[in-house]
Amino acid sequence: MELSLSVVVLLAIILIVLLRNKTLKWGPAIVAILFGFFLASTGIAPSVNRFFVSVADTINNISF
Repeated sequence: MELSLSVVVLLAIILIVLLRNKTLKWGPAIVAILFGFFLASTGIAPSVNRFFVSVADTINNISF
């Protein structure tokens, strides 16, 4: 839960910055939001979640 919440906050911040800088227009932003919303209710959502969790774990395990 902690990971998904922080990813949502990060993506929301990126979306707001893109909208404020007029890099992304409102129409495509709404389409992107709706795509994410409907993707979350499909059967692929658990696979996408596992992928991002494994990427986050990999990044977390990298030590310099």
